[in-house]
Amino acid sequence: MTRSLDLPTLDRVDTLAQELALLQDTGKRRIAILGTRHVPVVSVHLVELVARALAQEGHNLITSGAQGVNAAVIRGALAVDPAKLTVILPQSLERQGSETREQLERVLHLVEKPENDQLPLVEASGICNREIVSRCDQLICFAFHDSETLIETCRGAEEIGKVVTLLFFD
Repeated sequence: MTRSLDLPTLDRVDTLAQELALLQDTGKRRIAILGTRHVPVVSVHLVELVARALAQEGHNLITSGAQGVNAAVIRGALAVDPAKLTVILPQSLERQGSETREQLERVLHLVEKPENDQLPLVEASGICNREIVSRCDQLICFAFHDSETLIETCRGAEEIGKVVTLLFFD
């Protein structure tokens, strides 16, 4: 009598092996954290705590400059060690809202993209997210199921072999 084992597909095994290796790795990583602008209040505090904890562990965090998840990451990292944070903007600092600019002025490693000022924000954000992914070892993303730009960013990160954790608010 033969028995069949339900083995995971090879690509899932590779992902699992990658995630297990990261858990065992005590080295410091470059972790990108991206997410939606529209975040439930309790979740904002959770994201800020995650960013704070990762920075305290010595990891370098990379995010963008929008309100919501990204602003929570910035607050968390700045509270621990501003040198552990890099913020890459989709456009120039002048294109950011006044409340965002105030927070961004405290960021030591700020990358502006004025060459994208003429693009629609959704297109500039996609370009920005790809650059962020190219600079990280791991991506943590907080989104809703209809957050198309973020979900596409996660797919792109997986395609180039990044470890991706996608968490949904809904």
